[in-house]
Amino acid sequence: MNQTHLHLLITHLPIFGSILGGIVLAYGLWAKSDQTKLAAYILFIIASVGAGIAYATGEAAEETVERIAGVSDHLIEQHEEFAVFALISLIVLGVAALVGLLLTVRKSKWTGATAVAVLFISIISFGLVARTGYLGGQIRHTEVHANSAASLQGGENEEHH
Repeated sequence: MNQTHLHLLITHLPIFGSILGGIVLAYGLWAKSDQTKLAAYILFIIASVGAGIAYATGEAAEETVERIAGVSDHLIEQHEEFAVFALISLIVLGVAALVGLLLTVRKSKWTGATAVAVLFISIISFGLVARTGYLGGQIRHTEVHANSAASLQGGENEEHH
């Protein structure tokens, strides 16, 4: 397995980790369960580490995909630029989750407020990392391009006539 394979594999972890962690944390807040909140914090920390790995392997993936005919440099640049924002948000989420974990274990009076803040950060992080994933998917998955759906429909209509 090379860095490109690792990049493609690991990029899903921050996306699913941030949304799944958010759902688990929301449930933990609702159920007033510290154990559930701790599980969510661990998911966020794992997602944060995954974002770091995805970002670190991004350059190798870029070098690989640039050699493929028909790949848009513009799409690669968009993905790369947006990935910085996603990485920053996931680092903030990971640090906030670590703080939340420590406060929860220590039974601090700030546990609830911290959990709400972490949930808010997770929602923002999910949005940023999902957008980054969408932009990355457009590099090789032409079926997700808005204009390719229209051209496919046009092509199908021409075949039927």
